[in-house]
Amino acid sequence: MLTRVVFNQKGGVGKSSITINLAAISAKQGFRTLVIDLDPQANSSQYLLGEDATYSADKAALEPNIENFFEDVLGATQQKGLIGNAIGSILKAPRGKGLDSYVHRTSFENLDVIPASPSLGALEHALESKHKIYKLRDSIQSLSARYDRIYIDTPPAFNFFTLSALIAADRVLIPFDCDVFSKRALQTLIENVIETQDDHNDRLEIEGIVVNQYQSQAKLPREVVQQLKDDGLPVLEGMLPPSVLMKESHQKNLPLIHLASEHKLTLAYVTLFNEIESKK
Repeated sequence: MLTRVVFNQKGGVGKSSITINLAAISAKQGFRTLVIDLDPQANSSQYLLGEDATYSADKAALEPNIENFFEDVLGATQQKGLIGNAIGSILKAPRGKGLDSYVHRTSFENLDVIPASPSLGALEHALESKHKIYKLRDSIQSLSARYDRIYIDTPPAFNFFTLSALIAADRVLIPFDCDVFSKRALQTLIENVIETQDDHNDRLEIEGIVVNQYQSQAKLPREVVQQLKDDGLPVLEGMLPPSVLMKESHQKNLPLIHLASEHKLTLAYVTLFNEIESKK
């Protein structure tokens, strides 16, 4: 089993799109694949599950979800003071069950998801104070007989949940959108990953920087990417071009490989997937 985290503390760089489309290709190629959504925005969950994973003021988040897992980690007495629907959560995913108790099947063969929850952040302080930083790692390891690949989508912040994901992972993919501000933030991001590697997870590797929204005919993106390479950063050769097809993919809740398998953007994702898989 191989676990990948898709992480950038800058929002809007395509984390969820990259997570889901690589996971969908993985599943299409026969790997038993799980997506874990740690971002309270739940974009990955909604991408795969559609309306079922869409929440609003009058519609609760889909359960069981990753918040229920962390509630279970804390224990019933702690969580009841934090989350109003804790009793229902526990009934749907009884304490003591493994991480697989929170899995939802998608309509795509070989592809499952543990959805996010908008109130996940309410548990962060309690989880930190009780030193639960290794619980996700330990639970993911118990899934090795069930899955070949796990992809984790993270929030746009270096917080408890991101750190938990990095501790649990073998590799990290860093989305990058050819923006000058993104380039400036890369150094801090990489320092955070290296610190996690040194302190918590010596097997963690930066698999590469995924260049998203890359316009090969434009001067600035070419210059920015070249600067990254000149700085010795691990830029992956499989770069992702901009396309309106991605918005259609989101709207229809269909990963690109199922929506338009021969489209140039889909083929770019396949190239990227094959590149990272060849690194094993």
